[in-house]
Amino acid sequence: MPAPTYPVLMFAAGFGTRMKDLTKDKPKPLITVACKPLVDHALALARDVDCAPIIANLHYKAELLEAHLAPQGVQTIVEMPQILETGGGLRNALSLLGKSPVITMNTDAIWVGPNPVAQLIAGWRPDEMDALLICIPKESAVGHEGNGDFMLSESGRIERGPGAVYGGVQIIKTDLLHEIKKEKFSLNLLWDKMLATGRMYGLHYQGKWCDVGHPAGIKMAENMLKMHDV
Repeated sequence: MPAPTYPVLMFAAGFGTRMKDLTKDKPKPLITVACKPLVDHALALARDVDCAPIIANLHYKAELLEAHLAPQGVQTIVEMPQILETGGGLRNALSLLGKSPVITMNTDAIWVGPNPVAQLIAGWRPDEMDALLICIPKESAVGHEGNGDFMLSESGRIERGPGAVYGGVQIIKTDLLHEIKKEKFSLNLLWDKMLATGRMYGLHYQGKWCDVGHPAGIKMAENMLKMHDV
């Protein structure tokens, strides 16, 4: 029996301000790491497990990303006149994504090890879960200096607090988005609803992960990849 597949939304609308001058002439997802744009690293993970459709939400320098993604079969939706943040962006893309649970992916991380999207699909239990997040143990989060985002119980149920770092990839149901009245909002509002009912879960990632949200992250990610290839 073939493995189930899910639609994907790649978050690619942000301004990339932490990248400073690197995003002056192009959006952050087109910054290259190991000779490949960040967005292509994310796209490869989704393609590896035959996810479809694959959508990207755009805003900052949208025309450059459209030109890059269209030949690769990625559908795009441009947020205008304002950027809608992660929650608003997900709800805005539902006309393309459909009503099934959606895999959302940040496009500013590099992964070494198992495919996190495949790990999510294998661990997804929709009868028990409204969301399943990939969480990175702090010792595996290259260059991350914070205290983490979530604490995981033995069952995988999560709550906010110091512990694992959210890796930016999840499967999430979208029904509750329609209860949020704001147009522009973070996915944290949707997560709060799921946390309150105990239906938000996490999986520890069994590899290495690097945030490439700032310039120093580029070299860190490339070094991480080189060590993996040795």
